Amino acid sequence: MSVCIYTNKIKMASSNFIDYVKICCRSGKGGAGSKHFHRDRLTSKGGPDGGDGGRGGHIILKGTTNEWTLLHLKYRKHVIAKPGLPGGASRSTGKEGEDEYLYVPLGTVAKDAETGEILCEITEDGQEFILAKGGRGGLGNSNFKSATNQNPQYAQPGEDGVEEWRILELKVLADVGLVGFPNAGKSTLLSVMTAAKPEIANYPFTTLVPNLGIINYRDYQSFVMADIPGIIEGAHKGKGIGHRFLRHIERNALLLFMIPIDSKDIKEEYEILLNELKEFNAELLDKDRVLAITKSDMLDDELIEEVKQDLPKDIETIFISSVAGKGITELKDLLWKKINQ
Repeated sequence: MSVCIYTNKIKMASSNFIDYVKICCRSGKGGAGSKHFHRDRLTSKGGPDGGDGGRGGHIILKGTTNEWTLLHLKYRKHVIAKPGLPGGASRSTGKEGEDEYLYVPLGTVAKDAETGEILCEITEDGQEFILAKGGRGGLGNSNFKSATNQNPQYAQPGEDGVEEWRILELKVLADVGLVGFPNAGKSTLLSVMTAAKPEIANYPFTTLVPNLGIINYRDYQSFVMADIPGIIEGAHKGKGIGHRFLRHIERNALLLFMIPIDSKDIKEEYEILLNELKEFNAELLDKDRVLAITKSDMLDDELIEEVKQDLPKDIETIFISSVAGKGITELKDLLWKKINQ
């Protein structure tokens, strides 16, 4: 019974973090050009003076630091922009259709739903990208007057808007990303080093969504750490929900691998984690890496030296214990040095 209650609690907590949405974007139709001819009390047969139609509304993606998830777009399957208004007399241009803005957190990637092509990546506050262009307004008849056609009786209709399906994916932006199998101690470390309060329990996949925390460093400096949900072998093939987990690692500047000291084979676990990153995206191997051996408060100096003999040689290693506070200050210093190299 208690396990069921706990599982439901996790599901409720994670339901607020949405990192994938698929939406239909329909931009506004352009306004029609006017076929008007100038008339007033002194002019009974004036020339053409029809104005152009207004542009249809765009659908625009805009980055903001006020959002951290795509939850607000989860149930908004159709986004429709306003049409432009028709042109008027005296060459007056119709009003442009109102643009529709979709505010998204930094780290959002927009893709074409049919081809999978990446259209843009929103990484800065205020950055904008037009997801669907509004139709152009039609030209009024005043544009078609010529020496051989003094009174054109036609104008252009407005251009239709477009209707396209777009995929929005959120990739967490952080300086340091925690990489490890479930129950490697990632959430515990985040809670110790930052003010974040992730779910912590002795169950695999306690963390179902990324958690972010700000680590305060010396001289009022800081950096951001992301607790990425645990990876399992085969994650690059989508095993579990591996693709969703691995996607968030792409935006981290530094990767902190975490393996507990009571692991059966630390070197083998590290190789498995490294291979999952390589198979998902080989460019992830270009990122700086640090290996933290967790739960190491149970080791004395002699045992630590013995364990070091069997560790991977191509990565800087540090022994820590989040519960006992062992090596935490040294880990902060190492991470800060790596980030600023």
